Amino acid sequence: MSQQPPHNPTRPGTLAEAKAQTLTEEEFKKIHDILGRQPNVTELAIFAAMWSEHCSYKNSILQLKTLPRSGDMMLAEAGEENAGLIDIGDGWAVAFKIESHNHPSAVEPFQGAATGVGGILRDIFTMGARPLASLNSLRFGPLTEARNRFLLDGVVRGIGHYGNCFGVPTVAGEIYFDPSYTGNCLVNVMAVGVVRTDKITRAIAKGEGNPVFYVGSRTGRDGIHGATFASEELSEDNEAKRPAVQVGDPFAEKLLNEATLELAQTDALIGIQDMGAAGVICSTSEMSGAGNVGMYIDLDKIPLREEGIIPWEILLSESQERMLLVGVKGKENVIHKIFAKWELEAAKVGHVTDDGLLHIHHGGQKVAEVPAWNLVLGGGAPQYKRESQRPIELDDLASFDPLSLPDPVNPQEALLALMSDPDIASKQWIWTQYDQSVRTNSALEPGRGDAAVMRVEGTAKGLSICTDGNGRLVSLDPRRGAALNVAEAARNVACTGAKPVAITNCLNFGNPMKPEVYYFFREAVAGLGEACREFNTPVTGGNVSFYNETNGEAVFPTPTIGMLGVLDDVSHFIGSAFQQKGDFIYLLGENDEHGLGGSTYLKAIHGITAGKVCDVDYVLERKLHEFLCSSAESDIVRSAHDISDGGLAVCLAECCVVGRDGLIGAEIDYSASGAVAAHLFGEAPGRVVISINPQNFRQIEQLAENLDLPIRKIGTVGGSALSWNDIINIHVSDLSELYFSAIPRLMEQ
Repeated sequence: MSQQPPHNPTRPGTLAEAKAQTLTEEEFKKIHDILGRQPNVTELAIFAAMWSEHCSYKNSILQLKTLPRSGDMMLAEAGEENAGLIDIGDGWAVAFKIESHNHPSAVEPFQGAATGVGGILRDIFTMGARPLASLNSLRFGPLTEARNRFLLDGVVRGIGHYGNCFGVPTVAGEIYFDPSYTGNCLVNVMAVGVVRTDKITRAIAKGEGNPVFYVGSRTGRDGIHGATFASEELSEDNEAKRPAVQVGDPFAEKLLNEATLELAQTDALIGIQDMGAAGVICSTSEMSGAGNVGMYIDLDKIPLREEGIIPWEILLSESQERMLLVGVKGKENVIHKIFAKWELEAAKVGHVTDDGLLHIHHGGQKVAEVPAWNLVLGGGAPQYKRESQRPIELDDLASFDPLSLPDPVNPQEALLALMSDPDIASKQWIWTQYDQSVRTNSALEPGRGDAAVMRVEGTAKGLSICTDGNGRLVSLDPRRGAALNVAEAARNVACTGAKPVAITNCLNFGNPMKPEVYYFFREAVAGLGEACREFNTPVTGGNVSFYNETNGEAVFPTPTIGMLGVLDDVSHFIGSAFQQKGDFIYLLGENDEHGLGGSTYLKAIHGITAGKVCDVDYVLERKLHEFLCSSAESDIVRSAHDISDGGLAVCLAECCVVGRDGLIGAEIDYSASGAVAAHLFGEAPGRVVISINPQNFRQIEQLAENLDLPIRKIGTVGGSALSWNDIINIHVSDLSELYFSAIPRLMEQ
């Protein structure tokens, strides 16, 4: 048997090798110009990873720059640090971020989802912040297909395993099902942490001669080329992609978390960054680029867990639970002592230089020398504005009139069908696999409110957090749909009594080289920017996930919003369930649009995704925010639930069945002109259902009048049924049975 020749890390790289690593001919030439020579194979692998879409955002950064990325409460502009930073007062800041792990989860759902959680948690504690909560946003194909059930089961177990073992509560999320996600599920994970403003750590290198340390788990071959894997479409040979999926160890990460937070309390740390996508080379280049410095790195000193790993594999490995840090020269013993205490390796692998170059050595020779600035996002990495074309079918979809369809013969049956639709039905099967109460800071349980509410330990403050992202609406009108996603997230946070203050986002789209896909992306970003400016909720950072396609078919364009809200007093939070018999039920807000375009009703009952998408009335939405925050502070509202998926009928039904203390009915006396379907199931935004103690009705109505906010009493809490004039009369136990059993029944097929 002939043996392959030994690897030569300094052999000149070829154009064919560059293209095999997803670089273009123009990019290969640009690398030649940057270096002033032909890149060797190690340098070629470095540029391919760092210039991949996953690392460089080369096809999205020009659009992202149009978003509002600064604000009074922001302590770092978007993209400056590992996560966004919001000042919430009293010397406290919140670090939060959302990212995707779509492709890995489609190939290996358990590890793909688990390592997604691990990666986002590291982004939080490398800021010096203790992780407070985890959230997620998931998309799958219909659960009637076995493959989709397999993916959902694996993803949920992976999220639960990592979060539960690490010791962070998974407190909120959302999930939708649609054929467009079959083959390419979306797994977006979000984490939130808190840090004292004087203890924030940065992802930066500076100070010539300062030591560079590799800390955490050893490096293997798992995850190699993960960044480029995430920058191409999936195909039927997904099994061949398994080597690009990392393997996580949440117990090692827990130790890494504690060691990092302890080190952050000392004066021995300059900067620190997670080794995420593209591993060692990403951390070295981005930290150097941020500090306008360079680094000398000796790959022989990096702890390995297997033999024969060649230089570019060491540089690009995405083995989990690893970080790179720059310490203060002369304080190396402090770093060694802390990591030894937590039984973690801390290997000095290099030092900071002042020339802006990464000097990579292995086996006694220099195997790469590249300028850090030219590798990184925001530096010299490519930036492209791709061709954009509006799909002609959008006009036909928008012209479809849902009111041309007959009203349901039996509205009760339509409501029951919606309550058992997986998009609406309770997600209890999912969140009961997560620990929601570890560390005892969860104030509002999953499923009990429109957003999760977390206590900030040692203060009276609370954080309200949620994820929202309706891809169906964006597929019909990307600008309006994306704006509606922001409005929905802000309204959900406000329904808990919190003021919306900032967002993070995860933008999931198909291949940006296709003009129609890029149109959806460009318009969605414009819609996000418009809404965030109107709500004064700047974008603190996030993630772009392109190439979400299987065999050329893209998923719904799905921008996911992670919204942060703040309560000055967490004890005043509001849940969504009706509370007391005899309470008055009010409808806040109004909307002249029927809201059936792109609705769950249209999809579930008629099998149609079409129609005009509603506009956002920003003035009305801001009035709702102010009303809900003010009424929460005064403790005059018992419950609040926004009208979204399934319309007013589903909103009322959910208020009857999601209470901690059991089921309770409601008698509704409310009618309006027009189609019954629109009246019951229309999803026009800008509306919220609240319940109050009858003694507070004058205060409530006066507050609404002062804000010029439409308000109407529509019913009373009580009884054993949801009764609505002569249209609906369903026992709440029947609603509850369908609502809570729908997903478990599908998963048991």
